[in-house]
Amino acid sequence: MTPPLHVLWVGASPPDLSAAAYGPFELHACASLDDSAQALRDAAHDALLMWLAPGMAQGLGDWQALSHAVLDAAVVVVAPDLSPGLALQLAQRGVQDLLPEASADAATLARVLRLAVERKRLERAARKAYATDLSTGLPNHAQLLEHMTHLLALREREPAPMALLVLRIEGLSTTERALGSEAANVLRRKLAVRVRAGLRASDVVASIGNDAFAVLLAWIDAPDDARRVAGKLALSLQRPVRVASQDQAVAVAVGVSQYPEHGRQAEELLRRAIGQATGGSSMGRAGTSAANDEA
Repeated sequence: MTPPLHVLWVGASPPDLSAAAYGPFELHACASLDDSAQALRDAAHDALLMWLAPGMAQGLGDWQALSHAVLDAAVVVVAPDLSPGLALQLAQRGVQDLLPEASADAATLARVLRLAVERKRLERAARKAYATDLSTGLPNHAQLLEHMTHLLALREREPAPMALLVLRIEGLSTTERALGSEAANVLRRKLAVRVRAGLRASDVVASIGNDAFAVLLAWIDAPDDARRVAGKLALSLQRPVRVASQDQAVAVAVGVSQYPEHGRQAEELLRRAIGQATGGSSMGRAGTSAANDEA
């Protein structure tokens, strides 16, 4: 028997998919977008279905948690007002499929969800095969989890504290709108260099999405070390960066999880750190008067 696809949905109730040919489906309701982001962090789901009311789709591009939602699940959007420009923008953010509300009958929606999940599975397999983020040269999300899994297995045999930091960057989309996608990629690369330069050779830096870096501190001497390093890195990233002859400033939100206090599994530690960085307040972008460097 084919195992069911686990689908989170937020917004209007979807049609009954119990008899759909592309199933079976197991639907789980969420009250809001932020609740759906938390649900994805708490447990694995195959898809996130957003059935949006008129006017809501336009604001979806600014939803901070979208970049992480598209890593965790196949995201499908149903809305009555999907313009071509908005559809292209959301596709570029990683949304798997977009469907006009008038076309979202049970048969069509079931097919779209199933194919979106299959594409997401292929995408994950490709990410695992090609374990480097080409924009920054850093290990990607899959490679980070693999490295953490090996290190955690070692820590179970030889206990020692370690920590995972997540640095969520705000401001990349501003640079992209003002200067173009290549300028935003240059900014990401320069920020990645700063993160790497502020750490020990034994620490691991990874790109876990278009707007976030993860830092694995393979060992720490005291619990406060993780917060201290995170604060140092955040201050470094807030210094303006010269891109295309202009100073670009970003804001940074930080998440921290520690082994063994906060978990013993790689996914568990990463979800906690991402959740803190996504839900926490950011620091920076108050101005661009600070000293600039070319790193």
